[in-house]
Amino acid sequence: QVQLVESGGDLVHPGASLKLACVVHGFSLEAFGMGWFRQAAGKEREAVSCSGPFGDKTYESNSAKGRFTIARDHADNTVYLMMNNLTSEDTAMYYCAADCQDWFHSDHIDPLLVGQGTQVTVSP
Repeated sequence: QVQLVESGGDLVHPGASLKLACVVHGFSLEAFGMGWFRQAAGKEREAVSCSGPFGDKTYESNSAKGRFTIARDHADNTVYLMMNNLTSEDTAMYYCAADCQDWFHSDHIDPLLVGQGTQVTVSP
């Protein structure tokens, strides 16, 4: 069964770090672009980070640059998002999705394959 399963979201204080994981089931992620987007309550989806097919290119949002790092582990078929120096503006549901090179720069993010999401809440 093709499935993306995210984990790692939590309630943390400003300045904290979190590492999100997305385990890919049903296919090998190596040849696929894998990325993360987020959606805060009442807001549109926002692309966060994308690792292109075979990890050849990386795309990051302005909000992610310098704080978030995307990584792929082909042996574990998992893609990670390491987030540092979190702020309240990072509070959102974070989703892992395939073929990020197709949706990362789109005005309307609507991937064909998306996980169920993991909640990140940053609060004093």
